Amino acid sequence: MNGLQSAIGRLGEVIAAIGALSAGGLQFWQRDTARLVLLALVGLTLLLLIVRTTRLHLRATRPAGLVLPALTAAASARGSWIRHLPLMPFVAGLPLFLIALADPFSPLVSEETEFQGRRISLMIDASTSMTTTFKSETLNTVSKTGPAFFTTVAAAERFVQLRQKARYRDLLALVEFGDQAYVITPFTSDYDNVLLSIALIRDPVEFSKFPNRGTVISRALEQSLALFKAFNVLEASGNLMIIFTDGEDTTVLLEGRKLDQILASAVENKVPLYFVRTNYQKGLGELIPDRAWKTAVERTGGRFYAVSDEASLLAAIHDIDRQANGTIHIRQYASQQPRYEVFALAAMVLWTLAATLKLGLPLFQQLP
Repeated sequence: MNGLQSAIGRLGEVIAAIGALSAGGLQFWQRDTARLVLLALVGLTLLLLIVRTTRLHLRATRPAGLVLPALTAAASARGSWIRHLPLMPFVAGLPLFLIALADPFSPLVSEETEFQGRRISLMIDASTSMTTTFKSETLNTVSKTGPAFFTTVAAAERFVQLRQKARYRDLLALVEFGDQAYVITPFTSDYDNVLLSIALIRDPVEFSKFPNRGTVISRALEQSLALFKAFNVLEASGNLMIIFTDGEDTTVLLEGRKLDQILASAVENKVPLYFVRTNYQKGLGELIPDRAWKTAVERTGGRFYAVSDEASLLAAIHDIDRQANGTIHIRQYASQQPRYEVFALAAMVLWTLAATLKLGLPLFQQLP
């Protein structure tokens, strides 16, 4: 009984799936094969009809044999159609089988999917002020007493590796900035691609060639918010921004707009900003912009980290990693999604029903 209920439920799912498919949106890999099989079935049916008609004609021309009284008309007429009932699901399954044989597929399929992770825009300061010394024992593989830029890039790389190791499905973007901001990598779930981009900008030759060597942090923030907007996810949940900079930016206005106005979009759409200010041996408040940035950052729901050494830098990226829990909803697109399973399963269910009725119930095995 449970098996029958399960089969009926599955059939309902199949019928619903078939109803949800757009016939105009289906394409077929084996259209010609299905046509040949259809022609073969039609030809076989016609051949059987010809053979049956010929046999009836030959039987009618033979000498009459022993004559028996006719059965009661009422008994022969009542319920005679019932024995043909198993034929109905069998015939209904034929077109579904032919469609499955044609190997249908949807050329473009979209679906909403939920992942553990966040949409994260990573911003890295490449201005001239990032050439100041920042001592690092483990992060800075170029030089332990080298420029702060290489340490912050290594910290960004360590953060991405933490996310990858935790098996998140983040959508990461990479932005490099000075007094202008540039998108190095748009949002992608390919961690290796992001790590490759980080490795490229970490190259000393590439760093030396970076243009626009001033520091305008607001440019990077605008670029990140524009990136969220370009992907049509600015108002979605799960967005987050992380900036690695030495904080050497005393710019109060940008094109006539104050800092609070720049971050108003982030505040309104609940996009937290995590500000990692990396300036060696300078604690909170020892730089002029610290207080202004701290107030603005906390208004977005994020945090301000006054990083003064490698230990505090590592603590900051681990804290951000913990804070960046959550889920994101994304629309995935898949091309050439196969659809033959739905039709094949429907045909199998109908044919199984026909066989069960014909062979399992005596009612359909006797003449009326």
